[in-house]
Amino acid sequence: MRVLRVSHSAAVDAWRGRERALAGLGVEVEVVTAQRWHAGGTEVEPHPEPGERVTTARTWGRHPALFVYDPRPLWRALGGSWDVIDIHEEPFSLAAAEVLLLRALRGRRTPYVLYTAQNLPKRYPIPFRWLERAALRHASGVSACNRDAARIVEAKDFPGRATTIPLGIDPAGFPPRQDRTPDDSGVVVGLLGRLVAEKGVDVLLRAVAARPTLRGRIAGSGPLADALPERMRELGIADRVELVGALRPEDVPGFLASLDVLAVPSTATPRWTEQFGRVAVEAMSVGVPVVSSDAGALPDVVGDAGIVVPARDADALADALLDAAGPSRERLRASGFARARECSWDAVGRDYLDLYRAARRRPVGAQPAGAEHPIEIAVVAYGSVDLLRAALEPIAHLPVTVVDNSSLPEIAALCDELGVRYLDPGRNGGFAAGVNRMLRDRLVPEADLLLLNPDARISADDVAALGRALHSLGDLASVGPSQVDDDGHRAQVSWIFPSPGRAWLEALGAARLRRGPRFAIGSVLLLRAEALAQVGPFDERFFLYAEETDWAYRASLLGWRHAEVTAVTAVHHGAGTSTDASLRDVRFHASQERYYRKHFGRAGWQAARAAVIVGSLARSVVLPGARGDTARRRARLYLRGPLRVAASVGSR
Repeated sequence: MRVLRVSHSAAVDAWRGRERALAGLGVEVEVVTAQRWHAGGTEVEPHPEPGERVTTARTWGRHPALFVYDPRPLWRALGGSWDVIDIHEEPFSLAAAEVLLLRALRGRRTPYVLYTAQNLPKRYPIPFRWLERAALRHASGVSACNRDAARIVEAKDFPGRATTIPLGIDPAGFPPRQDRTPDDSGVVVGLLGRLVAEKGVDVLLRAVAARPTLRGRIAGSGPLADALPERMRELGIADRVELVGALRPEDVPGFLASLDVLAVPSTATPRWTEQFGRVAVEAMSVGVPVVSSDAGALPDVVGDAGIVVPARDADALADALLDAAGPSRERLRASGFARARECSWDAVGRDYLDLYRAARRRPVGAQPAGAEHPIEIAVVAYGSVDLLRAALEPIAHLPVTVVDNSSLPEIAALCDELGVRYLDPGRNGGFAAGVNRMLRDRLVPEADLLLLNPDARISADDVAALGRALHSLGDLASVGPSQVDDDGHRAQVSWIFPSPGRAWLEALGAARLRRGPRFAIGSVLLLRAEALAQVGPFDERFFLYAEETDWAYRASLLGWRHAEVTAVTAVHHGAGTSTDASLRDVRFHASQERYYRKHFGRAGWQAARAAVIVGSLARSVVLPGARGDTARRRARLYLRGPLRVAASVGSR
């Protein structure tokens, strides 16, 4: 595999451990990085080791999101043949937009992945909001250094599931020191970072002032550097705190080794919070216990390998520092070493290789003849016990879970009789929420997943045939069988994804001209395990209808396809859990509005809405009888807004 990485932070030699780990895994990596960058309070320049392929580019601007590269080295690098482009810049940044623009001008369709550390849900001003949406919309993967950042990009415009990968360290560069216990001079507590208020410098000083046995060593530079001596005199601790100044990267291990405990007492602000805290992991690798605040990502990064205290609480920090240096020292050292191994560059490199493999969008080939992939079945039920029995009996010997949104004892009894698992979520959260409830507690975690409506029937042999069809091509995310109703009438299973343009073609009577990727309806639908892992769960904002359209469209954006398997047929009764046709119609179109708003924005929804209104009004004039009445009702519904109408009738 050949990967092009663009990363300003790769200017720090130690932080290119990811690339060296990938090279050790057989990946050919070329890096484009800043000629010079400000990191850790000092200017750094890359000094590649033998064998590293590093290209430097001049940069304009110093803010990580507001700088651009000299485009010439990027242009030359993008001319190569790459399997994946890894843009290790925030999705809203100017640098990411620059790389994507040059990629487009180069005429490259190479899949790309992005990086994010932003763990506050910010709404950026124009044009950064547009840059972020465009970058996320077409990305094949996102790596996030903390879980909150991953959830934020998923809630914005990334169509799949972001991968949480920690920032790495080189354990060889932070070797364990020989353990020691604090001497009579006191417990040496260190802080390393930019000297700004949000790093909790004053909290640490107050903690030292509160406990005479604590001594401080503070390394770094920043706006507070000149004010710290006076603050130390105010607190009466000038003789117990040493200001070390800014450190070069190569001096960090020695500084950490001089400490008894490392403090990371950061405090969150409305615009900033800790995004990782790499220095905590570096200290753990050295064998220095860590005490952190609960700001941002620190509780996840430190976890049980350190002690976490409330931010801004100097007394709690002081007590925890003494505990870490004394009673809890051995436990914290052992768990810290384990945590440091999890963040080693070798572990990080393996995670990135998995990310790149998922992003390549290349078919992995048909399954070998006779190969079988396990299949698990999910049925989201709501009443209709007789229909549910008919659906379950042919496949009850397979791994089946019924999620009962109606919480009926009769359904629980039926599941017990047939030997299938019963889950009661305790509420009717809709189809998507029901599926997700099952996904959080699977019987066969690595299996493909068959979604089966309680008013549909398919045989076990046909389920197996669907599985073979799904794996006959490597880029199929889902397949659905052909369907007939109880009278043998065939239903349309494969549909073209909705879009504002296609809505206008239909309104103008030119629906036959619609083109584009297709999806299969979700009444009987087999989902590929690898696609589920990459795309993620269903969007629970869709109460009923369009949830499978949304999931399939997100998969399509990530390079997957969907298909109808005409060699397999299922029976679908239809409307088996609701007898109110008007309510079903409102719910269906409310979900359509939600789909348009999510994927095409407010303007896209208004364009599609106008198309439906125009088309419905035209049909209300030319179509006679009941068909004309239906068209008039449709026009009124869209004039009011389907979501608004759904809310007024108590439907989500």
